[in-house]
Amino acid sequence: MTVPNGALVVSEFLYCLNTSTIRPTPLLEKIRIAGRLGYQALEPWNNEIDEYLRSGGTLPDLRNALADAGLKVVSVIALHGWVLAQGADYAKVKDDCRRRMEQAAALGSPSIVASPPQEEVDLDQAAARFGELLELGRQCGVTPSMEFLGFVAGVKNVASALAIATGSGDPRATVVADVFHMIRGGGSVDDLLALEGRQLACFHLNDLPASPDPLAQTDADRVMLGDGIADLPRVIANLRTIGFRGPLSLELFNPTLWGQDPFEVAKTGIERMKRLVER
Repeated sequence: MTVPNGALVVSEFLYCLNTSTIRPTPLLEKIRIAGRLGYQALEPWNNEIDEYLRSGGTLPDLRNALADAGLKVVSVIALHGWVLAQGADYAKVKDDCRRRMEQAAALGSPSIVASPPQEEVDLDQAAARFGELLELGRQCGVTPSMEFLGFVAGVKNVASALAIATGSGDPRATVVADVFHMIRGGGSVDDLLALEGRQLACFHLNDLPASPDPLAQTDADRVMLGDGIADLPRVIANLRTIGFRGPLSLELFNPTLWGQDPFEVAKTGIERMKRLVER
């Protein structure tokens, strides 16, 4: 946004690149691209961090690369299997969650995404498990944040994710929200108004095409900001209304964009984010 004398006002949000947006690109190159373009933050995935480590890299080296690019990690994706696993399987899941949380903490991330299962879930049971996950995160130095996915049977909207977060009884509990998932789950961008800003750890910004039917779309259908039907100015207005002052993470999974120059894709992304926010 601008003030009357034309001076630019610094955004109250952090401009973040979710690395899925330019997925085929190696992680270090993603970091260089984001830094060159003026992104302030990065949201990487555990699987690509694992790939980097298998290739001989180290977490301290990765953190140094982020610092050299002027980037902070605001969230890492993701924790899986923690809601429904039982017995020995749950012990294995917790071990994997601990490893992923320690990885996130080593990169300085305050948060890590906790993904829901595909199935219907008992929200009270999920809340109890989320409480255990939060305690594990406390030990590791990172806070899990509850995600909803619009295409699953259970935790598919803001209300269900918020019920799990608040049901944990932990005042630190937060959720992750996403334009695509709000609409894909049958809701609207006004679902954000059920949240307080402090309850939102990170916001995933994207757009949806008019076709196919939004209620039948997959992640691959997501399109660049402004190329779809989502009311993105209203999204930003709603985030301001609830007092959110955190990262806006550009998260796309579009194969067509993956085939394009990753620098140009990321450049278009931050330009359009700034246009939305600073108008």
